[in-house]
Amino acid sequence: MENKMYVSSSPHFRSNSSTTKIMLDVIIALVPATIASVIIFGPLSLMLIGVCIASCVLCEYICRKVMKRDTTIGDLSAVVTGLLLALNLPVNINPLIAVFGCIVAIVVVKQMFGGIGMNFVNPALAARIVLLVSFPNAMMTWVDAFFYKAPDAVASATPLASDPSAYSYTQLLLGTHGGSLGETCAIALILGGLYLVVRKVISPIIPCVYILTSGVMSLIIGQDPIYQILSGGLLLGAIFMATDYATSPITKWGKVVYAVGCGVLTILLRTYSNMPEGVSFSIILMNILVPLIESATTPKAFGKEKKAKGEKK
Repeated sequence: MENKMYVSSSPHFRSNSSTTKIMLDVIIALVPATIASVIIFGPLSLMLIGVCIASCVLCEYICRKVMKRDTTIGDLSAVVTGLLLALNLPVNINPLIAVFGCIVAIVVVKQMFGGIGMNFVNPALAARIVLLVSFPNAMMTWVDAFFYKAPDAVASATPLASDPSAYSYTQLLLGTHGGSLGETCAIALILGGLYLVVRKVISPIIPCVYILTSGVMSLIIGQDPIYQILSGGLLLGAIFMATDYATSPITKWGKVVYAVGCGVLTILLRTYSNMPEGVSFSIILMNILVPLIESATTPKAFGKEKKAKGEKK
């Protein structure tokens, strides 16, 4: 017979997307924030970004070789982790501390749990929290923004650690203030987020609900919602890290619940904890709850009968 029917296992319809293409889109989306960091903090920021990316790629290569697994550095996920971690660090941090963070992110959080897609928390955020707890002074010492002058620049406060009247909305949008490399320029982060949504790399549900919830919570406790949204790492976290495929829900209502939890926790931690920033901790806490959220929000199969009361499963 000339016309043969071939039978194969599902899926029968495949997407053109791949891990490498998705990660490349994320890297492209982070280009505006990267350029903004160089303009605001100077060439030293570019060096820190290079150190983090190179360290993450090298750690993944060595780790996969030691574990006798296929090399995965070609999927660019290690590059994304390194770039995100760098954008969560202050420009004047010791590069050795940054390298330690890369080891935590790749070896401990990612590879020890099986590699890409198997980690239950975001590697870059987990590394940031470890560094924040281990090296609080280095992680919370900021230099004067807008053209980084010298390694011994005087430390300056971030908007969240200052009086809200100290910075205008324009300064927050442009990022002309102290902070981590990638969290200061709101315009650059929004451009990157729009690119990811247009490319259908991320769903707008999580970042939009996260930001909206943060604004509503700010109003409830008497804070300026716009100031809270544009300050700190909220936009960076909501757009690039809360939307991580492996650590966020896949169901529609799961995404909503997850994002609401992130927004509520972020503002509560900012207001009532002993640290001005709460994005990293809120996202990590909600990452841990993702299995429960998905279990509660997974739709039932059509036509499935409900169990009678008292009936055993």
